[in-house]
Amino acid sequence: MTNTARCAAAHPEDPTPCDGPPAVTVLDARGGGADGCEHHGARLLASLDGAQVYALPDAPAGAATRVHKAADTTRPFPWLTNAPRTEPSQRSHAENRRA
Repeated sequence: MTNTARCAAAHPEDPTPCDGPPAVTVLDARGGGADGCEHHGARLLASLDGAQVYALPDAPAGAATRVHKAADTTRPFPWLTNAPRTEPSQRSHAENRRA
């Protein structure tokens, strides 16, 4: 993908590029979803409470598992680099387990 055309899971404020074609669908707690590359899928999954990830039919084997594992160590809204990370809701799941 080019820098101008990004997957639907990429947040408008997230400056990072896609790492490939859409491979997963991330569904929020209400069932709304967005298809995304593995990179943005993980960042979106980490940023939504109660979200789930599913591989698209033509995704590489293990795509949803890789996204789930990456989201575990990704802080919510990781593009907000100046935000304080003092509350559990602002830290990754892995950071909260270690605390």
